[in-house]
Formats: sequence, C-alpha cells, structure tokens
Amino acid sequence: MSGERTIRIGGGTGFSVEQILSGVFDDPVDYVQDHDEWVVVLGGAAVLAVDGEDRAMAAGDWCLLPAGTPHTLVRTEPGTSWLAVRSVPSGG
Repeated sequence: MSGERTIRIGGGTGFSVEQILSGVFDDPVDYVQDHDEWVVVLGGAAVLAVDGEDRAMAAGDWCLLPAGTPHTLVRTEPGTSWLAVRSVPSGG
C-alpha cells in the first residue's frame, strides 16, 4: 500500500476518532492542519518531524499537534497503525 488509508471509527460533538494505516511514502509528507490532533502509534514505527524536530515513534508513543503546527511524516514502517483524535474546526 502507498500513502495512507484513514478509517473513521466514530466521534462526537467537536471531535472525530480515526485509525490511520500508513504504507510506503516516496517522499516525506508535510501537513499544517486547521484542527487540533492527538495521535498515538498502535503498532509499527515512524519518524514525525514537528516544528523541524524529528521524533522517532513506536507503539505507545503519542504526540499532540495543535492546529497550525507544521509537521512532516518523514517515514513510516509499512503497516504502521495510528489512532487519531481530531477536533472538528468551527463550521465543520
């Protein structure tokens, strides 16, 4: 699998919960999102750069990404599984 696949698990007022399955990336992927996001690695491994600082992440490691925080998925082990809890932006 290339890229990512996202599966919506559920949510409630103001938040959503998703599982993200990472595949192979040809190049790092840059993000700046309009919502807060908390992610935890359920299995596998990845390197996530947050504000230019690399963070090696493995099962159980988590990261809080406030809205507007530049972050880059530098690389992932194919099959890495994440749980993401995202705030829903106003009007969304």
